[in-house]
Amino acid sequence: MKRLNDINRQIGSMTTLVELTGAFEGIASMRIAQIRSQVLQSTKFFNELWGIYAQLRTGNPFSFGRDQRAKIIDKELYIIITAEGGLSGDIDRRLVESMLKIYDRNQNDVIVIGHHGAQQLFQRGIPYKRYFRLPSKDQSVNIQPVVNEVQQYRSTRVFYQEYLSFTNQVVRQIKLSSAVNQRAAQSSSGDEDVINEKTYIFEPSTKAVIAHLERSMMQIAINQLILGSKLAQYASRFRAMNASRTKAGEIRDDLRLDYHRVNRAVKDERLKEVVNGLKHAKKGAGA
Repeated sequence: MKRLNDINRQIGSMTTLVELTGAFEGIASMRIAQIRSQVLQSTKFFNELWGIYAQLRTGNPFSFGRDQRAKIIDKELYIIITAEGGLSGDIDRRLVESMLKIYDRNQNDVIVIGHHGAQQLFQRGIPYKRYFRLPSKDQSVNIQPVVNEVQQYRSTRVFYQEYLSFTNQVVRQIKLSSAVNQRAAQSSSGDEDVINEKTYIFEPSTKAVIAHLERSMMQIAINQLILGSKLAQYASRFRAMNASRTKAGEIRDDLRLDYHRVNRAVKDERLKEVVNGLKHAKKGAGA
């Protein structure tokens, strides 16, 4: 039979776990609301830039702000966006597995954003070119080092996580050029102010301004993919913590039932001992 003190300690441990997972659940919920607001602000700024860029580029394809004389690596760069830690459920594992389905060491280089993804690739023996920590803050994030890498490659594909709801997060992949074009399609460039070389003077040149706008919009597109992944990560964490809290609560309730059952058995045993003692005392007195 279990000892009451042992059961009590287990109840205390489960109670602590319920409280901790509940706290993590609340933090994840709060961060989701904050990041949603940041995504809306970022989208508004992208739309303003695209309104200017669309009038200046005159049909030229999006070139990621590259120096046209630069030598381009004839590979497709893969960027995977994962969590920093391992409290985000199984979504990072699913993302890495999604990338590995089409990964070819001879055709692809990999850049990892988020420590958890770097760990998973290392465990699988998959090399990566660079690793960046997932930004802890959501504003004024320096994406330029990632942009510098993207500009060196023929094309770039991003593997990221998309938030659909608190209970549903999915793994996505998208070519970075398509990510920019998707955001451009959602923008409205109906400004009355006509921006061209007849109405404005561009320094040092119109081409340089276009390249700067392309780099800026690429930074915003990557940043939004990172923010979208963080939304999914927090939602996955919310779901994992909710499941853990529920399970810990159920175990705690079962332990409390065990405690009451053992406590009752102990009291019954003591009562039997008292009754038996009284019986022996009566027999002794009768003799």
